[in-house]
Amino acid sequence: MTTPLAPDFRPHYHQLHRVGRPGWWRSLVGALLLLVLVFGVVPLVLGAIAFVLLLAVGNSSAEAGAILDVTAETTPTGLALLNIVIAAAIPLTWAVTWWLHRLKPRWLSSVGPRLRWRYLLVCLGLSVVALLASLGVSLLLPLAPGEAPIGEVNELTSRTRDFMLVILLLTPLQAAGEEYLFRGYLTQAFGSLVWARRASQVLAVLGPALIFALFHGLSQDAPVFFDRFAFGVMAGILVIRTGGLEAAIAMHVLNNFLAFGLALAFGDLTTALTATGDSSWWMILSTLTQSLVYLALATWLAKVMGMVDVGPPIGQMLPPPSGDPVLEAPPPRV
Repeated sequence: MTTPLAPDFRPHYHQLHRVGRPGWWRSLVGALLLLVLVFGVVPLVLGAIAFVLLLAVGNSSAEAGAILDVTAETTPTGLALLNIVIAAAIPLTWAVTWWLHRLKPRWLSSVGPRLRWRYLLVCLGLSVVALLASLGVSLLLPLAPGEAPIGEVNELTSRTRDFMLVILLLTPLQAAGEEYLFRGYLTQAFGSLVWARRASQVLAVLGPALIFALFHGLSQDAPVFFDRFAFGVMAGILVIRTGGLEAAIAMHVLNNFLAFGLALAFGDLTTALTATGDSSWWMILSTLTQSLVYLALATWLAKVMGMVDVGPPIGQMLPPPSGDPVLEAPPPRV
């Protein structure tokens, strides 16, 4: 038995699966399918292709394996492959959204339904403000020897140049891929499982945030895990408040630029990617400062810019005579 939707029902972002094909199971199947594809099938397929290409240009099998293994020693090629694998989540979430729910892929971007570029670009500036606030707090925190994020500058080499190119060109796509998967499809999937308003919102935020933190690796220690979980919660709240992924994408891109940039300049990219070693719980204060400041600024900006946080009424989502529906008409519900 599926709860019927009134013609004047206006879905929030996390409720959009409800206006597609009926069946709560579709959201669970789609979530599991995407996680298997992004973290299982796609890495195997693209990894095999990259391995063959490295063999074709003269590398031995041992050399090719070492180049692609980012957990042992990260190389520019390995980092590029990792970014491309995660960026593949964007077209995969689009495909599953259409195939399972008969919703046009653009409804993953926002309730607009489109990616609202002007808001996204301004949010990039706001994320810098939030970052500066967190850096100010971090300067006041007690740090053990070796915990400071900066130190002796690494030597600038051709390898450094290659890393910089990979980070500048592919990291935005990688960050967007994670957002389309975790704050996009998974938020809509979890939000469709229950009807109670508050419970739906809580589940849509906490479920993806937990999976997001877990899928960053079992080697991470507790402070790093909590840091990523907190980011997921903040990004999930923003998606529901603003009706789209733009603010979350902007913050994610800047965070990854900062993390990779600091590792490239002062540390080691392999350590940054695998999150090995002990981290201080003091970092949580800096993270919370950044998250809360950005949450407030991005929410304020969305109101100033008039960003909608709900879709049009169901009655307006039916296919018009032109044959180019805004949203696929929901099938009869029984």
